[in-house]
Amino acid sequence: MARVDHRDARRTESPPGGHATRTGILAGLACYGLWGLFPFYFHALLPTGAVELLAWRVVWSLVLSVLVVTATRRWARVLTVLRSPAQRGLLALAAVAIAVNWGVYGLAVVTGHVLEASLGYFVNPLLTVLLGVVVLRERLRPTQWVAVAIGLGAVVVITADLGRLPWMALTLAASFGSYGLLKNRLARRGAGVDPLTGLTVETGFLLLPAVAALAVLGDRLTFTGYGGGHTALLVLAGPTTLLPLLLFAVAAGRVPLSVIGMLQYLTPVLQFGAALVLGETMPASRWIGFGLVWVALAVLTADALRHQRRRVLPAPAGG
Repeated sequence: MARVDHRDARRTESPPGGHATRTGILAGLACYGLWGLFPFYFHALLPTGAVELLAWRVVWSLVLSVLVVTATRRWARVLTVLRSPAQRGLLALAAVAIAVNWGVYGLAVVTGHVLEASLGYFVNPLLTVLLGVVVLRERLRPTQWVAVAIGLGAVVVITADLGRLPWMALTLAASFGSYGLLKNRLARRGAGVDPLTGLTVETGFLLLPAVAALAVLGDRLTFTGYGGGHTALLVLAGPTTLLPLLLFAVAAGRVPLSVIGMLQYLTPVLQFGAALVLGETMPASRWIGFGLVWVALAVLTADALRHQRRRVLPAPAGG
């Protein structure tokens, strides 16, 4: 699922006016809600496999992006990015990260591991904090270390429950975290790229591998073999990728970072519910593991809100 790092958008500490804030919250709810309901959409595409699903998602996202860029006359922005070696390089890496994310997510859904996918997006904020330490040399507050430690404990419990490392969840968290980090690097260099331009360039980089994958699949493709409804659903992979991303851009420009941070949990919560609706089992031991993750997220969120309040409170007047 294509998502953008929350720090990628430029915003002030103070929220905009009431109407803009309400619009932003509604856009955020719609964005994270759509991402959370993706398991039902991907499940409806069966028997399409994960590789074919990823390839069509790239192809139709690029087709729609090109149409929108043309309609809005944004080709100058795309060409500016392509002429910049730094921007081009970071977006090429971002394309690899998002392709891994999309591919593993699709695999999780079509193989009946939506619970593990939801775990990946629950774990992602914790992994993002760790990436900040390792890559950006950020220093964690003690409460953040507590949240990370609880999260690591949860991974140990879930590994024991599954009898294997939850590699899908960890790969989803790592790929999404890396994608956000790369977008953050673009923003830190003063070269923030808007979501539509970024997605156009990223899917452009992925087009040749996607077409090659479709060619290799050949007769095994499901695009035309399961009726017009199935074909239409595969074509909708473009709009279902682009629409949530544009809704996120609306939300990110109208509500504070703390609100975006709270709204993001809607996606894995809905994915978790979708997994149960689709018939996946949740033994008691796995409830314990997920419970630890939720405790870690509660600690992390409380720390973030407390830290933000301290930043925006006015300094006491001098006597």
